[in-house]
Amino acid sequence: MSDISIRAMTLEDLEYVVVIESKSFTSPWSKALYQKELVQNHFAHYYVIEVDQEIIGFCGVWLVLDEAQVTNIAIDPSQRGKGYGTILFQYMLNQVIRKGATNLSLEVRKSNKTAQAMYKKFGLECAGIRKHYYTDNNEDAIVMWVRL
Repeated sequence: MSDISIRAMTLEDLEYVVVIESKSFTSPWSKALYQKELVQNHFAHYYVIEVDQEIIGFCGVWLVLDEAQVTNIAIDPSQRGKGYGTILFQYMLNQVIRKGATNLSLEVRKSNKTAQAMYKKFGLECAGIRKHYYTDNNEDAIVMWVRL
């Protein structure tokens, strides 16, 4: 059985995070952007999930007052379909609830049915559409939210 752990992301994790980021997104965030998030953005909270002490995914959320906004979540493509995204998302939810969040929202690609299905398991519902939200291909984003 694999040893799974989740913890706060550190600057030392970024070399692994940006690799997963580049495998997961067509417009990946840079290492410098993650550095800025971790060091300068006091609203930002980032977590990594490790399996057998290897980082296989991460999740970010901004918490402003009682509103949580998921910035990103990704699991290495080689590790998808094993439930790690669900475990990580649940952990992040627990953290923001503990810190006082009463609402959580996120944007997800209209084509990303797998992610939408996972979010629905946590009670998130469609709250609207952001037309042409993704700049790489002008795909619409579905805005999803839940009252925690």
